[in-house]
Amino acid sequence: MLVASPVEANGEMEETVQKFGAFPFKPYSIQIDFMNALYDSLDKGGIAMLESPTGTGKTLSIICSALQWLVDRKQRKNNESSVDTHLNGTTGDHSGPDDEPDWIKNIEAESPKKKVKLKKRHGFRSKKSDKTGLEETFNDLFNHFREIEADYNVYGREHNNSTVKSDGEKLDDKEFLVEEYESEDEKSALSKRKNGACCGSSSSDSEKEGNESSDEEEEADFKIYFCSRTHSQLSQFVKELRKTAFASDLKVACLGSRKNFCINEEVLKLGNSTLINERCLDLQKNKKTLVSRKKEVGGKVRKTKASSGCPMLSKHKLQKQFKNKMNDQGPLDIEDLVRLGGNLGTCPYYGSRSMVPSADLVVLPYQSLLSKSSRESLGLSLKNSVVIIDEAHNLADSLISMYDSKITLSQLERVNSSLEGYFERFRNLLGPGNRRHIQTLMILTRAFIQTLCNKDDTNFIDSSILQEVPNGSECSLRINEFVFSLNIDNINLVKLLQYIKDSNMIHKVSGYGDRIISLQNDNFALHESSILSSFRALAGLLLSLTNHDSDGRIILSRKKPKDSKQQGGYLKYVMLTGEKIFHEIVDEAHACVLAGGTLQPIEETRARLFPWLPPHQLHFFSCGHIIPPENILPISVSHGPTGQPMDFSYNSRSTSTMVGELGLLICNLVSVIPQGIVVFFSSFDYEECVHTSWEASGILGRIMKKKRVFREPRKSMEVENVLKEYKESVENGAVFFAVVGGKISEGINFSDGMGRCIVMVGLPYPSPSDIELMERVKYIDSLEDVTKKDYNFTRFNGDAQAGFEILRSCKNRGREYYENLCMKAVNQSIGRAIRHINDYAAILLVDTRYTTDSTKKNLSHPTNKLPNWIKDRLNCNRKNYGEVHRLLHQFFKFHKKI
Repeated sequence: MLVASPVEANGEMEETVQKFGAFPFKPYSIQIDFMNALYDSLDKGGIAMLESPTGTGKTLSIICSALQWLVDRKQRKNNESSVDTHLNGTTGDHSGPDDEPDWIKNIEAESPKKKVKLKKRHGFRSKKSDKTGLEETFNDLFNHFREIEADYNVYGREHNNSTVKSDGEKLDDKEFLVEEYESEDEKSALSKRKNGACCGSSSSDSEKEGNESSDEEEEADFKIYFCSRTHSQLSQFVKELRKTAFASDLKVACLGSRKNFCINEEVLKLGNSTLINERCLDLQKNKKTLVSRKKEVGGKVRKTKASSGCPMLSKHKLQKQFKNKMNDQGPLDIEDLVRLGGNLGTCPYYGSRSMVPSADLVVLPYQSLLSKSSRESLGLSLKNSVVIIDEAHNLADSLISMYDSKITLSQLERVNSSLEGYFERFRNLLGPGNRRHIQTLMILTRAFIQTLCNKDDTNFIDSSILQEVPNGSECSLRINEFVFSLNIDNINLVKLLQYIKDSNMIHKVSGYGDRIISLQNDNFALHESSILSSFRALAGLLLSLTNHDSDGRIILSRKKPKDSKQQGGYLKYVMLTGEKIFHEIVDEAHACVLAGGTLQPIEETRARLFPWLPPHQLHFFSCGHIIPPENILPISVSHGPTGQPMDFSYNSRSTSTMVGELGLLICNLVSVIPQGIVVFFSSFDYEECVHTSWEASGILGRIMKKKRVFREPRKSMEVENVLKEYKESVENGAVFFAVVGGKISEGINFSDGMGRCIVMVGLPYPSPSDIELMERVKYIDSLEDVTKKDYNFTRFNGDAQAGFEILRSCKNRGREYYENLCMKAVNQSIGRAIRHINDYAAILLVDTRYTTDSTKKNLSHPTNKLPNWIKDRLNCNRKNYGEVHRLLHQFFKFHKKI
């Protein structure tokens, strides 16, 4: 068993080592420094940023420091409790809230768990959960339309006796009729009458469906939440955790998406994450035998019976067995949990969630923790807990992207068609309230469609603004500018959203649409939920339009799809500020720690996420790398083998001269560098351009005579197999063509022979024609002037030259943010090599912009944004490629002898 860390020890180093006794190896000095910094930050509470280069054991350091702090805290609390008990001469204070009767209070002395059950059964609520009516209304709307796992009933799939019979009798479809909607003054009374009805339940109610039979768990007093960007990073965290003594002493819950956890083959066939979520909840709702129809040859319809409940949740006994095995086996990652659920034949998604209440440590992806609606849906309470966010180098952008909303032209047309068909069928049966709101929705969808199609209709659109946007282009608009230009500013969107939630009309309408499609289409399963998904996209956009005018922008795209795989026009709301969102997390948690390999510049993160925090109150820690100087050889390559300057700026990178010179460089590298080489390109399109050119010129053939060539696939699901082949080939020589920002550059380790050399081709600046990016650039630039409440808005149409003009007009922060995006991507990519103290590798930065006279360097120079452990050892000003080749030869000759 782990015990609290000692108060006294002989010598500072000995004390520190004993303090973190769970560390499975003898820690390096920088690991000790990191663990002490994290421990101190958790003691103080608040916000901290801790930076440790990749390959320095950061994950293990986080585990051993944070969990030791948790163990110490629990020990202190137990000691304080023992003292209080001794002084008071009692077994403890079991008094509950004043509104609890004595018979409930007395239960706690016997069993706190039993008390929780009884309180729930008899309707007693904790005072902490009470909210004002206004706050509750807002949260209900937010959860209902933001959470991907929102509650719903798909009425259209309950195929009971209301069917089209083979003899052509009329469809009995009154089950789809929306219940009468009361007037505004009577809404409150209506909500009370519905009390607990399916159409008025919250997303969290829906989530409880899958766990309704699970045993109540006593909530752990204090939790640590660890989140990272990808499932593979979370799996790596669990693997590191197993190396420590904490694995057997603390309870751990590992959460993930339904798509990653689901073992129901019929549901997995849907492929799309949204459809999988919807079908999962649908199966839980419809736990009875349904009647489906199958068309046979000759047009006859044959009825068949099928169970709608998910078979993986049908046996509570198996769920309990799953939970017991999780407790017995210790920390399990997603793959382990899926395997366990598959062996038992029970749902690992809900099985893993059942561990959350009693867990000391919860491991989960970004989305589940950073999104408020997801936290509430999963029942995660951050009160007095610790939140550790790993890989936080792009946290601000990741956070605000979770609050974007988007609807495509095809989705709008689907919604409009469904509304028109529904209204035509039920027009005479609908009450005035329903008719008015459904007609309002039809007005909105038509206005949106006409906006995207650039159809001039004076009833809807103020053509003086939107006709400035030609077909095939896109532009950004303020929220107010958008609604005024469409003449929909007189519509009360908050009341409309409340109607959608209270009436449950989108499920009735989509259910009716699904019923019609199912009778006309043999492949109904392929189209199932598409109408509902489209309605939800519309509701999400409408909710976004209720935000403050300066919080985000509306992107209007009239681009035409070039093929069936590309999307057409769309409307998208882009959130720009993450301050309010992050404040909700910080305000609730005891401490929030941002960790990563490259977090600088920290001022940008502070200004975007927590500007209210004075710089001196932010606890920042950064350490060097564990490897000795002779184990890394970073070189800026400004000239190729023929003496050609290596200029990979946008206008010259695709020229035959530059592509050819790069090919000759790689031909030289494969002859001097052993084992594996990873070459990073700025995009998949550019990698495709280079590969095609080398294949035609014969350069690729020359490379392949020395080393086998691998390419990063565009589909992430194919990456694992390609990596496996590459790993098996490195001993005989291999080259991997990867893409900055792809899966290879984020979280894949190229240790030892897999990455003896990393080649970064050019500077991967994001495209200045990216309209969302330019809006963020303008917004961030405005943060420099704290007296400004909003940035100077100039409508941007997605033109690259206009984007460059915006960058040139930026004072400092906007341009710096743009440059930082590039260099963070570079640092993430080159950090894939050097994964342990005995590892060694060369890093080649191929572009003249990496090499500049030291007297002319400024803070914005690319090399000044490299990690210190690379920047301090960088070989610059090697204008002759021969010098580069000589350095590489000496470097690998030296390590071959060791």
